[in-house]
This record gives sequence, structure tokens and C-alpha cells, in this order.
Amino acid sequence: MSPTPAAAPSGDKEFTEVVVVRHGETSWNASRIVQILQQGQMDPELNEIGREQALVVAHRLSKEAKPAAIYSSDLKRAAETAEIIAKVCGVTNLVLNEPLRERHMGYLQGLKWDDAVNKNPDVFRGSDIFKITEGSDPDSRNQELPGGGESLNQLNQRCVSYLNKIAQEHSGERVVVVSHGAAILELCRHTDPPNSSIRRNIPNTSLNVFRVSSVTRRWILERCGDVSHLDENGILKNSFGGDGSSA
Repeated sequence: MSPTPAAAPSGDKEFTEVVVVRHGETSWNASRIVQILQQGQMDPELNEIGREQALVVAHRLSKEAKPAAIYSSDLKRAAETAEIIAKVCGVTNLVLNEPLRERHMGYLQGLKWDDAVNKNPDVFRGSDIFKITEGSDPDSRNQELPGGGESLNQLNQRCVSYLNKIAQEHSGERVVVVSHGAAILELCRHTDPPNSSIRRNIPNTSLNVFRVSSVTRRWILERCGDVSHLDENGILKNSFGGDGSSA
């Protein structure tokens, strides 16, 4: 018999516990050029390791309080991860939605930086790839990527607004959200002090746990980048050829 949906562990009905999971590995992740090849809103599927990762994180979540609902990006790599979690956890309330998608990378989507520049030399001439994709310069957070891409602040607003909406609908409950690396980094950033430069790693199928107030919209980041479930099952050793790294 499946457990009934539980209140957020804190017992505080004002807060929603939001467990944000990054999707499993794709062949693009595993190619080792992920730092210069931008998936963005392109739509690759999970590879076999990614499906195994999703199954392992699903079994971990099934041993914890049952979520009231699972929300996911509608891109295949996230949706498949969410479907595996929903099946293992016995959750029928699965919602796929665009606001949880990865950052739109404009002309960079599906390309290495050098290839994007070669295809669009006038657009990218003089641009600093690190600044416009990672937001290393505060001013760059408002810079939209050429070709219809989003700025980091636009990505932040999109994802934070949707999580606040979820918290409002599930006050006092636990929900699981499946999303993407850059999107999850922005969710974590929302909990940081102003002008913070904290750097984080969000591996595939990592757990990132937030408590979000449905009243004040206060956010608390309780856990970030947790992949202990992969380590326990030896999957990290197999990812990316055996070095245990993930992207």
C-alpha cells in the first residue's frame, strides 16, 4: 500500500517542501563537451545511464514522504525522469510544464561556442562566452543571448515565479520538481544574499531541497547537489567513463 501524501517534515503548514531533481544523464552530457555544447531547450533523451540514475533517485524518494504531486519540464530528458519517479513513488498527479525548461540558449543551442561564432560572426564578435552564459559579471545577468535566448535574470524570474505558484497550491505539503542544471542554479541563487558569488555543482539526478513559504514567499535552501543515492549504488563510478563527474 502506497503511503499517503505527507505534510512538509517541518510540520509548518505555511511552508511547502519542494524537492528539485535534475534530470538524468543524456548522451550530450556524456559527450564531455557539455561545457561548450549547449543543450538549452533542445530535446535529447536520457541515455541508459540516465535512466538508471532516474530509477535510483526514484527508489530513494519512494522511501521518503510521498509527494502530493510531481511537476516537470516538458523536455524529454526531464519528463522521462519525472515519469520514472512518479511510477516508482505511486504518484498519479504528474504535471509537465514549459516554465521548468532549461534556459533558452539562442544561437548557442546544440552548438559548440566556436561553431556558433563561425555561423553567426557578426552576432558574437567581441562577446565573452563565460560572462553571458554564467553571469560572472553582474551586468551580464540582463544580457539576452542572441537568437532569441534568455538572460539569466529572465530565467530566474520564470523559474522562481513558477515555484512560488507551486508552493501556493501545495502549502504544507511535499512536492517533487524535475528541471535542468541552469534553471536549478537560479533557484538556488534565489536563496543567496544579494551580490553573492556562491558557486554550486548540480549533478544529474541530484536532490536540491527547498522550503518555500506560501504566505511570505520566503525561500530556505536545505540541501543542494545531493547524489548520495548514486554513490551508494556505484553509478557515479560509471558516469562519464568512470571519474564520477557529472554535468
